[in-house]
Amino acid sequence: MSMQSCKKYLEKAPDNRAEINTVDKLSQLVGTAYPSADYMTFTEYSSDNVEDKGVGIGSNNEAIDLPYNWEDVVGDGTNTSTSYWNGCYGAIAAANQALEAIEEQNFGDAALPYKGEALVARAYAHFMLVTLFSKTYEIGGANTSPGIPYVLKPETKVIQPYSRGTVQSTYDLIQKDLEEGMKLLSASAYKVPKYHFTPQAAHAFAARFYLFKGEWQKVIDHATLTVPGNDFVNNMRPISTTLRTATLEEHRTNFMASGQKYNLLLVNNYSTYARWTSPRHGFGSKLVQMFAAGKNVTGKGLANTSPSYGIPHYTTYKHKEFFFNTGPGIGFPYLSYSIFTVDEALMNRAEAYTQLGQEALALKDLNDFYSVRIFNYNPVSDVVTTAKLATYFPGITTKEALIKAVLEAKKSQFLQEGLRWFDVLRHKITVVHNNYDITGIETFMELKPEDPRRVFQLPQEVKLSGVELNPR
Repeated sequence: MSMQSCKKYLEKAPDNRAEINTVDKLSQLVGTAYPSADYMTFTEYSSDNVEDKGVGIGSNNEAIDLPYNWEDVVGDGTNTSTSYWNGCYGAIAAANQALEAIEEQNFGDAALPYKGEALVARAYAHFMLVTLFSKTYEIGGANTSPGIPYVLKPETKVIQPYSRGTVQSTYDLIQKDLEEGMKLLSASAYKVPKYHFTPQAAHAFAARFYLFKGEWQKVIDHATLTVPGNDFVNNMRPISTTLRTATLEEHRTNFMASGQKYNLLLVNNYSTYARWTSPRHGFGSKLVQMFAAGKNVTGKGLANTSPSYGIPHYTTYKHKEFFFNTGPGIGFPYLSYSIFTVDEALMNRAEAYTQLGQEALALKDLNDFYSVRIFNYNPVSDVVTTAKLATYFPGITTKEALIKAVLEAKKSQFLQEGLRWFDVLRHKITVVHNNYDITGIETFMELKPEDPRRVFQLPQEVKLSGVELNPR
């Protein structure tokens, strides 16, 4: 009897994934092809957008404190780099399962938008992995350092060997998926487009991808296509108007909402990021000065909301935690937040214009960006000029000053969103963190461009598949 039962069991397919045999099922599967964990925690707290507020001031948490000290977090707990790694490969698995179903089923043209979404989503997850877990792409370089495993088929074995390839080979595959997928996308395929790679969102992703590659004209072309009629001013975050006059509850509820024009792609991530209102390491009294008058190239104060949970604990109030109930009184916390915005696309274009020597166009983008962020903006007196750039950034060329101005604008405007880390990587910015000892003495530590800790460590488990870890 035992042998007969065993035989019957072995005759069954060992893989119990649902059969994707309708376009509706396909669309639901592709909707899960996005990372289920957040990167904001470990990228933000590794960057220069955080500070040590002092011994005994605020709470401590390993998920914050270890990235602040550029130390590896062991384990796959919530908000960790390992959790994000797993979330990305989970997204890739969903994309691959969808693509395999499209190959096997006769869905016809109705499946094309979802095929496009699966390809672009697969490209995005791999791009985030290679950006965070490999050395940064060197424009014009050989890029022969280890990349990350590029997975193109659904896994059918528990332990399967993988190769990291190189950064260059990873980028080549990302570009192939991205360009092939973008041709198939359609915004009309979705009930709630903001949670999917629509053409606009894919162009924003492409602008960021080509920014890393240094293909400046492609950055310009794709960024321009993120809004209709090149109207960035009326599609960006209304920092100095609508958002400024909102109540705090309205602000954090609506900032990352799907109804906002500036949010191009929203994801739902399992995360407790919004709970850390008063950490020892975080947004404090020194950093809040970045919004004050005289702290940016315009000379004017910025209208960003930055309430305090009690000095020196500040917040941008961009994130609101939601809770998904899996049963009575149980479930998990999550954030819904935007991974691509109109605002970032415009700043990426401004940098690309600068790199191509089109400084007048870069200045226009920078001025448009600040025009919706400055108190009582005056288009005559508040405009950024080459003269203001020379005064604010003395001793460097106009091109260098413009790049610095763009990066400075992004640093403040994407505070607490984890994006500063990407500019730190691309521009080889040395990150400086302060530390207070128990006697109140302040010292400083640096994370320089060639420091191996700028590359996050892979999970220890990948060694089972023959994947080498990053050097330490």
